Amino acid sequence: MQKTVAVLGGGIGGLSACFHLSKSHQVSKIVLLEGDGRFGGWLSSTRREDGAVFEHGPRGIRPAGAVGRNTLNMVEELGLESEVLPVTYNHVASKNRYLYVGGQLHKMPSGLGGVLRTVPPFSRPLVQSGLKEILISRGKEEDESVHSFVSRRLGTELADIAIDSLCRGVFAGDCRKLSVRSCLPPLYNAEKARVPSSWECCWAQVRESPGPDVPPSTLTKRAAQENWAQWSLKRGLQNLPEALEERMRNGGRVEVHKDTPVMGLSTNGTGWEIQLEVGTIKADHIIAALPAKVPAVLPVDLEPLSQQLREIATVTVAVVNLEYEGSVLPVTGFGHLVPSSEDRGLLGVVYDSVPFPQHNRTGGPTTRLTVMMGGAWFQEVFGNPEEVTEQLLLDRATQAVTSHLGVTTLPIWSVVALLKDCIPQYYLGHWKRLENMRQYIRDHNLPLSLAGSSYDGVSVNDVIFSGRSAAEDLVGKV
Repeated sequence: MQKTVAVLGGGIGGLSACFHLSKSHQVSKIVLLEGDGRFGGWLSSTRREDGAVFEHGPRGIRPAGAVGRNTLNMVEELGLESEVLPVTYNHVASKNRYLYVGGQLHKMPSGLGGVLRTVPPFSRPLVQSGLKEILISRGKEEDESVHSFVSRRLGTELADIAIDSLCRGVFAGDCRKLSVRSCLPPLYNAEKARVPSSWECCWAQVRESPGPDVPPSTLTKRAAQENWAQWSLKRGLQNLPEALEERMRNGGRVEVHKDTPVMGLSTNGTGWEIQLEVGTIKADHIIAALPAKVPAVLPVDLEPLSQQLREIATVTVAVVNLEYEGSVLPVTGFGHLVPSSEDRGLLGVVYDSVPFPQHNRTGGPTTRLTVMMGGAWFQEVFGNPEEVTEQLLLDRATQAVTSHLGVTTLPIWSVVALLKDCIPQYYLGHWKRLENMRQYIRDHNLPLSLAGSSYDGVSVNDVIFSGRSAAEDLVGKV
């Protein structure tokens, strides 16, 4: 029986680990340590008194696959079903997604017609790429960059424009450095399994990957029946960590500490001593649900593991929320992405008012937009994140809205959030690094679990599932 489990990090991964640990009686004490003044990590929402909600991190969660069902099951267990705001696949925000190429917006091809015709900014029909792919022999490397993989199978144009933009939108990263094996495993696995069209297989799996067995709840069945593409919550996604925190505090099984950074760790072979700013805590097992570089404060005798953890890179993203009077968008849809060839500093613009009009203020019509900037190009374009001014980022965001969307009025409200080191980058060989780290932990019989976005997926669903997996690896299915 585990006596005391310390969970380091009160982001959504650490909260998920506590949620699942607290259901098991194999643990006598659970301690949650969060260094910040709030829980929830990058899930952060501003709620104004007039009803407007603005997201400074993730803004919509996909229900698809095992990890998507797992999150919705948790939402139901927390009693938040009535708070869910679904967006279906036939909604305009799901059907209309744009690329900003050559100084103008282009709707991404959708449906059979879009695949058969030549649709700008592409110079040939996408179906030709698919036909080419059938003739391609599978790669022989253990890993490959996303750009290299797609160029080889579908051509450089698709890789340079669509995949470059996709990786900027999802990972804020450079597809020429990101690993296809770790970032898009369905693509990699489909090719290894000799599936005729790995592209078709990938998107089928992304939409409904089999994954581990997660039985459907009433809410997940509803999501499937209604064909949800994504969902949010009425009070913003911050409501999810808030509900988890409330459950932890009221459940009586988790000792919750915020403003409590971990200063160092030491082990005596059977357990841990956790150094805090004031005093220490003893634990039999640690679940580190922190960015990889933070558990690298491991004791000197575990330096090989610390070194591997430090090698997982992260990028900084500037998120600028803008609100405009009236309806100012020239098009309706989810938003648009920008390939690095067009503007290295600007990743994309999300048209928040389209998928989630419920988050607009009460009263007259407004348009809420979020401009995302930086990522793998932050230092190159904006300089040191410690020195960049909010005004510079705000000016750059409003200029983008003017040039990309033709909006000439100034925003009536804005907020700039600088998310430092927010998205881990799964570079080539990431899978091998994970394998080595986990083998090291096993070989040294360390009472340590790693959870969070640094390892097996950066989406909200992935991180929540990693917290659950870390808990269940300790106490079994709960």
